[in-house]
Amino acid sequence: MGCNEEMSLNDRILQYLESVGGFDTYDFAQKIKEDHVKIVGAVKSLLAYDELVTTENRSRTLWALTPEGNEFVNEGSKEMRVFKLVPSEGLPIAQVMTQGTKIGFNKAVANGWLRVEKGIVKPSNAPTEDTVQIHLDHIFKNCSEKVSQADKDVYKKRKLIEQVIVNSLYVDKGEKFTVELQKVENDLTAEMIATGAWKDLVFKPYNYNSMGTLPEGGHLHPLLKVRAQIRQIFLEMGFTEMPTNNYVESSFWNFDALFQPQQHPAREAHDTFFLSEPALSHQFPRDYLEQVKRVHSRGGFGSQGYGYEWQEEEAQKNLLRTHTTAVSARMLYKLAKEGFRPAKYFSIDRVFRNEELDATHLAEFQQVEGVIADHNLTLGNLIGVLSEFFKKMGMDQLRFKPAYNPYTEPSMEIFSYHNGLGKWIEVGNSGVFRPEMLLPMGLPEDVNVIAWGLSLERPTMIKYGIDNIRDLVGPRVDLQMVYDNPICRLDKNGIHSMLDEEENSRRWDITVFSLLTAA
Repeated sequence: MGCNEEMSLNDRILQYLESVGGFDTYDFAQKIKEDHVKIVGAVKSLLAYDELVTTENRSRTLWALTPEGNEFVNEGSKEMRVFKLVPSEGLPIAQVMTQGTKIGFNKAVANGWLRVEKGIVKPSNAPTEDTVQIHLDHIFKNCSEKVSQADKDVYKKRKLIEQVIVNSLYVDKGEKFTVELQKVENDLTAEMIATGAWKDLVFKPYNYNSMGTLPEGGHLHPLLKVRAQIRQIFLEMGFTEMPTNNYVESSFWNFDALFQPQQHPAREAHDTFFLSEPALSHQFPRDYLEQVKRVHSRGGFGSQGYGYEWQEEEAQKNLLRTHTTAVSARMLYKLAKEGFRPAKYFSIDRVFRNEELDATHLAEFQQVEGVIADHNLTLGNLIGVLSEFFKKMGMDQLRFKPAYNPYTEPSMEIFSYHNGLGKWIEVGNSGVFRPEMLLPMGLPEDVNVIAWGLSLERPTMIKYGIDNIRDLVGPRVDLQMVYDNPICRLDKNGIHSMLDEEENSRRWDITVFSLLTAA
């Protein structure tokens, strides 16, 4: 309904109410030959004006035509149509039945309009009018009182009419009734307050009982769903979560404490985000810093070190942490200072690399890390823990390959067999922290620390069928994808063989094999 039409209809309602007083919307719709739904809508819009009109709900039972009844009004009753088929000389009964209807023929014969002589149908007493059509037209025009109850019962039995319940409103004048409408304002603006115009305006009343539109509930991002499952695995294995809210680190904790030399390529600006403000950190545990400096420059604890002049200015540089292993270093140092006790730590949080953006790399990602510190741990302990961890993720076919990391020795890359692709795929990196990293902290000499890590984004992409990481993280993310994707469920009952690669992409028990290391 257009604005002009609505206002015109409102004016007609008010003028009619002014002249006749209260009225029923259904009767008014019939009087002005307008759709009753439009009349009710217009009346409800008038309720926005404070005490302009009052309404009362009403209902009534009326006779209405069925589709066949409407056909009778437009084309005549079936008996009349059959009568008009028969000329004065008559027609064979078979031809009449073909062109007309059986019920129409029977009714015409019963009314005395037609007779049958030796198989020929001939006119008899011609009807003066089609009474059925006239009666149904009265009902169509809501003049059912012109039709007797006996006739109504007959037409109902013939399924030409039916009773319907019509809901309407009885409209009457309110205490502030007027035929001159003033625009109703929906909102109070700053301009109205500043000019004082609000004093002369009419505002739509607030409905404090209205519930309004409920906001749509929040949805977990796929990364959070997978994160929750991996976190649960760590907790089931007795690990404690490390605090990882420190995104900005000094080069000391991010590199030097891990026995990573100051000339290492990872410490260049093309690999790491360095901060311009604040550019440097100055507060370090001095005794520990001197131990780190010594082991880098001259060696110690059975190591010859790197044999270069270690610079504190390089260690002071602030950066966005490139791995959560910096957090592990802080936790191990704290463990040594508080008095060593066996500990198992894990973290799942964001790290930053100065990577070139493409479909599988972003400048930031989530790193999953597990760390165990205990007396006399060996490479066998690391392999055993890794086997249990990945088994809980649905991977029980593992292989280990020697590798190099600056702060672990020995180091291992972890591979798992992917049934769908028919090959071994790297799923993580691991190793035993070097004595040059642990002993300067003050940890006992018989304490070893084993650790491993992987990324979070890539397994999430594989599980949820996302082939471009920019569709998972960043401004290109489709919120509908976040709403629609199901919960993450890791298959802990082993590995199932799949028929084709397309099916593999939909099954987590296969896709977890394509976890890739964050390193």
